[in-house]
Amino acid sequence: RHTETAPLPSYDEVLVCTPDTEEEEVELLVRRALSPGSQDQKIYCLLGADKLGYKVSKQLESHFFSLVQSFSSPDYRFIIFCNAKAHNSYVTTAFDAYKVTFPCYSKAEIQTYLKMHLKAPSGTAPVAQAFEEPYQQNVKFVFSERAGMGK
Repeated sequence: RHTETAPLPSYDEVLVCTPDTEEEEVELLVRRALSPGSQDQKIYCLLGADKLGYKVSKQLESHFFSLVQSFSSPDYRFIIFCNAKAHNSYVTTAFDAYKVTFPCYSKAEIQTYLKMHLKAPSGTAPVAQAFEEPYQQNVKFVFSERAGMGK
């Protein structure tokens, strides 16, 4: 459900997947999401799960379905995000029965939401003050062609 006041997920709720993501990382997130007592309003997310390797994808499926069957509470919040064009992904195929289409939001709607949730409290983020935008952001991404250059 979309609401502008809903918070962004915290670091322990999200796993950004790459081809190098390990089985243990995926298992930990699945356990957090599906274990009893995980119904604390957190929404656990696997982002880019279509990038997982075949072995890790198989283990994700295995862990997910074994935990769903072993716990009596069906009240969990676990979202797997995949690229809609990743038709050859094992994860996309394994969880096809649960597939839903993500609503499309405009770039302006996304920017407004992020500006609201990524604001630095006044006086607490001197790093945010280094940027010239009229709003003080709590998060900035800095990209460089050369790694380790003092960022």
